[in-house]
Amino acid sequence: MRRVHVIVEGAVQGVGYRYTMRMVARETGVTGWVRNLRGGAVEAEVEGTEQQVDDILAWMAEGPPGSSVTAARVTDLPTAGGQGFEVRADG
Repeated sequence: MRRVHVIVEGAVQGVGYRYTMRMVARETGVTGWVRNLRGGAVEAEVEGTEQQVDDILAWMAEGPPGSSVTAARVTDLPTAGGQGFEVRADG
């Protein structure tokens, strides 16, 4: 299992990034959360198998139609065994 914290920068707010990510995360089978940050970035934590996390990270680097990702900073975290995937309030 692998858990990561991700900050995605670029044109990633106002384009459905969080809600599309929730759909993709549920399809992929990862757990965690996603939220907008005040500075215009999107923050997320995801957990799953190595393959699941790799798959969602690949999606995050592209984003939904209408977005333009310029950077995705990934930090590994200790696994936590979470359940579900949610869109959180802005941070």
